[in-house]
Amino acid sequence: MFNRFGKYSFTIKVVFVGLLITSPWLIVQIGIVVLAPDVEITSMPTCEQDSGNCAHLGGGDDYRLNEIYPTSIDKTSEELYENLIQYIDTNDWELIYENNGEDTYYVQFVETTDFWQFPDDVVVSIQGTDSGSLLEIHSESRLGWGDIGLNAERIDRIYQELLLDN
Repeated sequence: MFNRFGKYSFTIKVVFVGLLITSPWLIVQIGIVVLAPDVEITSMPTCEQDSGNCAHLGGGDDYRLNEIYPTSIDKTSEELYENLIQYIDTNDWELIYENNGEDTYYVQFVETTDFWQFPDDVVVSIQGTDSGSLLEIHSESRLGWGDIGLNAERIDRIYQELLLDN
């Protein structure tokens, strides 16, 4: 039988097979760069009524949550903000936009899925009140029509991290 690749060295064959195996991942990464660039979100978004790739807690717009959490928190806005920044730093997420005022914090950052590296925008608003803070969290996938429940799980995780005592 005729072997087209017989004249190539073992190293070339290994590189070629490696590229064939990784080509779907590489194509997806190029697609993400082109189709889903970072864009600042300067006001709290909401989920479309029939969205399958979005979850939202607070602001009267709860959507696709695993649990209903209270959004009036018995912690200062500074404590919640410090926990949020620690969460972002610990996980090495990319901070895109931040607008902070007196007792008010608005942060947008990007989390990515493990293997495919799909970007998901997360927006957190923390407003100080006389009795603690009001919290609102939005998580939305930039690409696709569904998230397999990942955005709701992310809100669960972030909510729990924000309430930790440090």
